[in-house]
Amino acid sequence: MRRERRSVVAVEALGPYALLRVTRGSLDQGVPGQFFMLEPPGRVLPRPMSLCIARRREFSFLIDPIGPGTRALAELAPGDTLAVFGPLGNGFRLDVRRPLLVGGGIGIAPLPYLSEALDRPPALLGFRSEQHAEAAVLVPNAEIVIDPVFVTDVLTTDRDVLACGPEPMLEAVRSLVPDAQLAWEAPMACGYGACYGCVVEIDGALERLCVEGPVLCAS
Repeated sequence: MRRERRSVVAVEALGPYALLRVTRGSLDQGVPGQFFMLEPPGRVLPRPMSLCIARRREFSFLIDPIGPGTRALAELAPGDTLAVFGPLGNGFRLDVRRPLLVGGGIGIAPLPYLSEALDRPPALLGFRSEQHAEAAVLVPNAEIVIDPVFVTDVLTTDRDVLACGPEPMLEAVRSLVPDAQLAWEAPMACGYGACYGCVVEIDGALERLCVEGPVLCAS
């Protein structure tokens, strides 16, 4: 694995989000739920991004431009270059019989790739607004709920749940589905366990999400 410079193919708007498409080159796609560190030009620290769509010649990443780093990624133009390092971390286990994908907001980012790997199972997606829900077009067979309705209000608990989203959503999901696979979110500086910047406490244990996660079993 090595840090590579990749070229931007396009940046497409999906509501308030941006779908960043870059040339794949020799990068390995890994498994759904793993992430890549993307370093925009002129920034010190890269940003961790789940692989959203894997194609033979392109990788796509869903960006929520809410800070200087993510805005710099969303403002890239075709032909610009950025540094890409990955895949990193642990992804979802795919040995599930009756999968249900659950995502909240920008947490839907790894679900298009995961959906393809699992032959397009049903999905349940939650968003804060109709505008944010425009990104749901990336996930096949999706039921959409919008605040004030939450995914846990309509979650089917007799399926194998694979989820990604904000921490309150994940906590609510695992209270309903103890054996769910959950992809947690946290800021990261290095992506390989050296800086301890992504440590979170889960059930009393400290976990480095870039190494032990980001996907962890809820139970």
